[in-house]
Amino acid sequence: MSGRRGPGGRGPGGRGAGRRGSAPEPHSEEVPDPAATGETISAEVPALLAGVRVDRGVAMVANVSRGAAAELIDAGRVLLDGVPVSAGRVVLREGATITVLLPEARETGVAAEPGVRFGVVYEDPLVAVVDKPAGLVVHPGAGHDEGTLVGGLLSRFPDLAELVTAGVCAPDRPGIVHRLDKGTSGLLAVARTADAYRHLVDQLATRTMERRYLALVAGIVEEDRGEVEAPIGRSARTPTKMAVTAAGKPARTGYTVIERREREGETPTTLLELSLQSGRTHQIRVHMAAIGHPVVGDARYGVADKRLGSGRFFLHAFKLAFTHPGTETRMEFDSALPEDLKAYLG
Repeated sequence: MSGRRGPGGRGPGGRGAGRRGSAPEPHSEEVPDPAATGETISAEVPALLAGVRVDRGVAMVANVSRGAAAELIDAGRVLLDGVPVSAGRVVLREGATITVLLPEARETGVAAEPGVRFGVVYEDPLVAVVDKPAGLVVHPGAGHDEGTLVGGLLSRFPDLAELVTAGVCAPDRPGIVHRLDKGTSGLLAVARTADAYRHLVDQLATRTMERRYLALVAGIVEEDRGEVEAPIGRSARTPTKMAVTAAGKPARTGYTVIERREREGETPTTLLELSLQSGRTHQIRVHMAAIGHPVVGDARYGVADKRLGSGRFFLHAFKLAFTHPGTETRMEFDSALPEDLKAYLG
């Protein structure tokens, strides 16, 4: 059997609203210059956060550490109803609008970090394919200045810094063509020259780059194969999450059932192979949760699982295929299921 599913059923549906955009006009001289500001997160404070300290609220809304939240507040990058917050101890009020102005990508390059561990599946002068372990952040961001994949890549491939000098890549993302979440493991393509970067980015945009994942999801997925097509944007109710929302960008995820697991004494689960037909933030995780089958261990969109450990969920990018930028030959790479996920399956 096969089918197309929208959240909450087998057809389109389940849409809400969300806000995410460029920096607003400054409300006072203390507000950072919008030109120096990256993504803006704006949300109405829900009842759940009423009475919570603003630094804790910022950490939840922007998905950063409490230390990073404090730095944002000190820099005047957190507003309540348009007014910069003066201290982290300020208490949030239900219905107030909290705005977080995240800083723009750093202007200085990322330092090479020899101690960052990751696998290299393939490399030549134009491209590299790496195998990212779960728990490793791809590039620096709020709360993650060091210990990133980018730092490790710059140590292994120093020539990536030339992409920043040439203005091809952002300083914090040299050679990065696509990303994986911190809790996801698996394959990533890295471009080593300007032409290779443009070639791979074009393949990503035209969907000729193939990316396949293995995921264990909660519950029994009935259709042998299917497709979830629903727009994804930031959740208006819980700004730390992405969600299916009419205000989001188009997104489509295909899936095929590999195994339905109904074992005595265990919660039923389904092992899926998934393909991305678009590339939205948390796409697989959001789409699976929207149809009632969240990824196992995904605390943000489902339920954490102690067997997988903090921040880890059952999602692995096991296959990557693209046309080589230099030879124009089709290349395919596979990554075996990591030991922690194999052990979980038993």
